[in-house]
Amino acid sequence: GKEVVIANAIIAILTIGGQQLFSFFTFSCPCHVGQNLIYGLAFLGVPALILLVVGYALNNQTWRLVTGKSSPLEEETTPNRLLQCKLVCFVLCSITGRALVAPVTWLAVTLINGSYYVCAMSEYVSVRYYGADPNVTASERRRILAAFPCSQLVPPELTQARDEVILVLRYQSQVAGWLLIAVVVITVFLSYCLASCFSPLSFLHFRYWSSYVHNEQELFDEATDQHSRLYAMQHVRKFFGFIPGSENVKEIRIPSLREWQAISGLAFLKRVDEEHYDYSLLHDWALKEPVNGKYLKTDEDP
Repeated sequence: GKEVVIANAIIAILTIGGQQLFSFFTFSCPCHVGQNLIYGLAFLGVPALILLVVGYALNNQTWRLVTGKSSPLEEETTPNRLLQCKLVCFVLCSITGRALVAPVTWLAVTLINGSYYVCAMSEYVSVRYYGADPNVTASERRRILAAFPCSQLVPPELTQARDEVILVLRYQSQVAGWLLIAVVVITVFLSYCLASCFSPLSFLHFRYWSSYVHNEQELFDEATDQHSRLYAMQHVRKFFGFIPGSENVKEIRIPSLREWQAISGLAFLKRVDEEHYDYSLLHDWALKEPVNGKYLKTDEDP
């Protein structure tokens, strides 16, 4: 849908901007044997991994998929295990596709930029074609190559060789970046084509179904907010003796110290019976305690 496309575009733009700022302010190749590869790959892969995890965490479908799976009622509500497995795989693919937008964008932009790849791979380039001294030992050659990303550390006689090596590495990095973009674009297009081919709905019916699901979720969220507010209002009224927002409050209830202690503190979701839960300490108190206590008229002096 349009909303998904717009959201993915915004995520990609923010990722590109973040990558540019990240490279400008933090990236500085160590230009040392054995450290370049670790440093370059860390800046290339670790942010992408973090963005992938964040993409999973920010998707509501992830929590819908995993929440309550250990509940004993889960077995009763999913009698068809094969159908359930297919649905889980489909949802996982959908979640993964959304979560991959940011990390793939990071990897593609980083590879096209080339700086991280140059830093990571400089010491592994063969310099036999760049006029290097053939009498230099392998360890000395790696040390010289590792310093190529830092122009101020390269001897003047190796400046031309250094420029050629940097060009070759940037070429490799940018080709890999564009190949990654091409593979992702083709994969996404083919995935949508296959999903449309195997859809049991026609084009217009699918658009109607998408609109229905969207509207149903909006209405459900509105009803959830209103229902929970009204339900919580009954418990608050029982504790304080009036409904919040009321204009004509004639009396208020004075909770006792024991009651304040009963609703304070920390609590987990508490199961009352096979069908119901206590959502909070105030909810638990309101269901257990009778309506009594000390009341105070609002038009009287305390």
